[in-house]
Amino acid sequence: MQPSATRDVHIESMQPLTTPRALVNSLPITPAVERTVIDGREQVRRVLNGEDPRLLLIVGPCSIHSKELALEYAGRLKELAQELSDRLLIVMRVYFEKPRTTVGWKGLIYDPHLDDTFDIEAGLRTARSLLLEIGEMGMYSGTEFLDPVVPQYLAGLITWGTIGARTTESQIHRQMASGLSMPVGFKNGTDGNAQIAVDAMLSARSPHGFLGMDGDGQTALIRTTGNPDGHLVLRGGNAGPNFGAEAIAEAKDRLGKAGVRSQLMVDCSHGNSNKDHTQQARAFKDVVSQKISGDRDIIGVMLESNLNEGNQRLCEDLSQLQYGVSITDACIGWQETDQLLHWAYEAMSDLVAAPV
Repeated sequence: MQPSATRDVHIESMQPLTTPRALVNSLPITPAVERTVIDGREQVRRVLNGEDPRLLLIVGPCSIHSKELALEYAGRLKELAQELSDRLLIVMRVYFEKPRTTVGWKGLIYDPHLDDTFDIEAGLRTARSLLLEIGEMGMYSGTEFLDPVVPQYLAGLITWGTIGARTTESQIHRQMASGLSMPVGFKNGTDGNAQIAVDAMLSARSPHGFLGMDGDGQTALIRTTGNPDGHLVLRGGNAGPNFGAEAIAEAKDRLGKAGVRSQLMVDCSHGNSNKDHTQQARAFKDVVSQKISGDRDIIGVMLESNLNEGNQRLCEDLSQLQYGVSITDACIGWQETDQLLHWAYEAMSDLVAAPV
């Protein structure tokens, strides 16, 4: 491109990346993983449509910073998912992108070595290989899509997706969601406003045409048919939690007035725990209790969970990092996760009396 004093003034460098097609071809989806993804998506859709009475649970680390740790967690969660499968549909949180309010570690895709080298090539490869291994276990993966380029590399391996609180209002992300192949949850805004997510659902279920990138890395006009499987995720906000019965009723009223699906999910972290991981259990039990008391529009719950509880600061000496502890938001530990999921299983006994 012709040099110009008016362009790229603040760009230090540009480095070509492998194309989506090249990465997918080098780490191809296997028949077993393909069956896992398709089966998982169909089960989630059945729960969303009220055809499956089980409770959908999105459970896992706030963010993935180690493939080794993620695989250990996935193995444990898979055992629980199998044990509790007749009443709970469990999907693992496998989050590679972290939206930041200001600055901070942006996630495994952007900085896989945890050292600000931004080796995105390695990050994309690590993320895809991890999703393949989790899929080979028969475990379903859920993730937040932040950069609109990333789905070209990973979306074929994802059972459930979400658009986060900071991006639900973004037209770019609504357009992207309209073309995604899996059910997508839209979180309310950081201020707690659910209308933003309701508007996103309306937008994403409609066809769109927009600028994007094809599998060969070429800029392309993308045309979508719209995604019919969008749903609301309440995650609280700056004003406090919104998991209570009154807040859920208000959200459902907004959904009804907009003419979109009334089924919704509650994220027990973030504003709904007042950013205190020890409060996730309180929100979790409240929401599940509302469901078993008669609110069938509550179809799912999210938990931020890791091998060990709490969180830690990312430091230069990576050998000092505590094993299995989040480097982003604080999470509950495995023992509490196991207890909560078994509690939910017992609580769901009257709603799901026999295997699905």
